[in-house]
Amino acid sequence: MHASSLTRGNAPGLVIIGHGMAAQKLLEQLVSLSPDQQLPWPVTVIGEEPNLPYNRIQLSPLLAGETHADDLISQQAGWFSRHGITRVSGDPVSQIDRAARCVETASGGCIPYQRLVIATGSRPALPLPLPAHQLQALDTNDWPPGLMGFRDLKDVEQMQAACLAANDQGTGAIVIGGGLLGLEAAEGLRKGGLEVTLLQRSERLMNRQLDQVAAGLLEQELRERGLDIITAAHLEEWLETPEGRIGGVRLKDGRELRAGLTIAATGIRPEIELARAAGLACQRAIQVDGYLLTSDPHIHALGECCEVDGETFGLIEPIWAQIEVLARQLLAQPTSPYRNAPLATRLKVSGIDLYSCGELAPLPNDEVLVYQDHALGDYRRLLLREERLVGVVLYGDVSAGNALFDALKAGTPLTRIREGLLLMPAEALAGLTQDEPPTAPDDPSGKSGTQDASDKTDKIDTTDKNDNTPDTFEEAA
Repeated sequence: MHASSLTRGNAPGLVIIGHGMAAQKLLEQLVSLSPDQQLPWPVTVIGEEPNLPYNRIQLSPLLAGETHADDLISQQAGWFSRHGITRVSGDPVSQIDRAARCVETASGGCIPYQRLVIATGSRPALPLPLPAHQLQALDTNDWPPGLMGFRDLKDVEQMQAACLAANDQGTGAIVIGGGLLGLEAAEGLRKGGLEVTLLQRSERLMNRQLDQVAAGLLEQELRERGLDIITAAHLEEWLETPEGRIGGVRLKDGRELRAGLTIAATGIRPEIELARAAGLACQRAIQVDGYLLTSDPHIHALGECCEVDGETFGLIEPIWAQIEVLARQLLAQPTSPYRNAPLATRLKVSGIDLYSCGELAPLPNDEVLVYQDHALGDYRRLLLREERLVGVVLYGDVSAGNALFDALKAGTPLTRIREGLLLMPAEALAGLTQDEPPTAPDDPSGKSGTQDASDKTDKIDTTDKNDNTPDTFEEAA
């Protein structure tokens, strides 16, 4: 499948649907790669939210009162005008007309394109179906009062207002989901002064990233901070108030948990309705190839709304790599295709450091190396397969995380540093000679060199290069 080419002149150029962090990063990358930072064709970006583009990763610190909303803005209005980019805000696309090659917005506008990028991201997933009468009364994607996700500035504003109201009324909050996003939401609400109950479906927190020991250390720390944590919590139904608000949940064991505010952080679902309605090939998300091209040669998809080889995305590392490929593809510059690769996870809760990458469950012949310092609260678990690193869990001291992740991705043979690897991993890895083969011949995780190794574990964040966004779909719940 060959992509059509963008041309210069007065003809319609590039249109991007969605103005989240992926779309903004794509714009910045296009500008950076263009001669004299001048885009060679007209660009229009259409956002659903009325705000300037902002750093969504900082929503957790914003909720916790550790930063201000103005600090989240990634580019001011002048940046777009300087680079010839038209920004449409608060007027989302309602339809893609592939035959006419134009998009229609909710206000009735029609914007033509030569090439289209769909970067519509995702929406929070509900952990339980809503009652039938609630569904009949709500618009698509709306949730009833008292229940919300944790995805955008509007959510944070509502949660902050709910904190004030709940404090006045003496009611607390329930957070459903013990993955990254749920933990960040729970801790932010706790810092806002609420009594918070965190519900986790699994037997342990962050069960997709942490083993039993690390998850236990995390749970102990959070309990000491004041969070009430219930694991193995299986939901039965929503509890409603006489006014029609969601007022909590009933568990399958019969317990009823009531709260003035309930946050669902049990994952995300790709926003693909526009693409599906336009007839693009979709499964769990919009299907694209290694160049982010959909089944239409004039349309690309990017980020949380797309899938490559059946894999969807919620962490920044693969999305940043996709942006590098797509920017070069749009500018007709040489690039290798995007390939799926191992990912790293880091929790964004003040005062808690944990790092996880690679596989969690060992195979029968794998070797598990474990180090724990109870006094310092440090824990390391390394999973080796044929003398190569395939899984890492760090809690407390995570300083070796990037070095271990690099070794994991490269398939570096670790026989020579086997003795020092567990006690001093960063020093041991630094001592490896350069003449050892860096990658196993059959390593399936090799990736094109379109992304610098130093940012492989980044979140979508232009300032903090050590964080990761939540897991896709199920927040490890």
